[in-house]
Amino acid sequence: MFLKNNLPIKLILFFICFGCENLNQKQIKINSQNIKIKIERFDRVFDTLNEYNISKIKQKYSFLFPLNYKDSFWIKKSNDTIYELLVSEVNNKFEKIENTENKISQLLKHIKYEFNEIEVPRVISIINNVDYGNRLILNDTLLLISIDSYLGFDNKLYYGIPNFIKKTMDINYISSDIAEKYAQKLISKPSNRDFLSKMIYYGKQLYFKDIVMPYENDEIKIGYLEEEIKWVKENELFIWQYMIEKQILYNTDQSLEDRFLLPSPFTKFYLEIDNDSPSRIGQWIGWQIVKSFSKQFPDYGLNKILKVPEHEIFKKSKYKPRRIWQ
Repeated sequence: MFLKNNLPIKLILFFICFGCENLNQKQIKINSQNIKIKIERFDRVFDTLNEYNISKIKQKYSFLFPLNYKDSFWIKKSNDTIYELLVSEVNNKFEKIENTENKISQLLKHIKYEFNEIEVPRVISIINNVDYGNRLILNDTLLLISIDSYLGFDNKLYYGIPNFIKKTMDINYISSDIAEKYAQKLISKPSNRDFLSKMIYYGKQLYFKDIVMPYENDEIKIGYLEEEIKWVKENELFIWQYMIEKQILYNTDQSLEDRFLLPSPFTKFYLEIDNDSPSRIGQWIGWQIVKSFSKQFPDYGLNKILKVPEHEIFKKSKYKPRRIWQ
């Protein structure tokens, strides 16, 4: 009788231990990969450029020197006052970069484990006049990081940049931005044009980060402040009811993307709460739907989930937001 009554508890303990063992085995395999990123500091190389060494530098980094620009252009740029100011700020912020290299290495180990076909890229840091719209350039074998776009929210050089943009212009967001670039490469865009499909497409990107960045919090993954995460959690039910009542899920109006999916100062419900809301709330809801789907199908790996059509994910997710009482 003792054994019989305790059998459920033993089974529960068995499955917990079995699950932990599987997770540990997965982590061992991830960590055992021979991936060690060393960022090539082209920003420092370019700062030394002069008429005597430019040929040698161009030979090594030819892809960074468009042929339609003469040597005199590059030499002048390396001595430009604004460029020198950027160099000074970058050197102060990134005197040591080992921690960032380790984070990128760990990220790529996770991505490589899930998608063995990817190549580990050559990683190069550049200074690109704070072109925050192009912080990263990624192709199959090369990753360029505009390091001057990660100097920190309160850096004096970012004066005039809107807060909703510069809040993520910090070193802590480099790995998240890299993960997003890979997600965009690996996740097919939805074939349907409706708002629901677009919302879940972005949700897949954020779920991708859940798997390849399990050590990061949600704030880093989506680029929200702590209070913004709190706001969307407390208002998730209201947001969902609004979308249902306004019948926007299957709407193909392009303006919905600007209102609910793209970066902006806030989400445009056209209500009094707008100023309190973070932007990209549609991405957040899409993320919750994909996570709900993953719980319904725990045997699905990341690769398989990313290939499931958006409408199928929604129908099978059993997504049902709860009200969080304060």
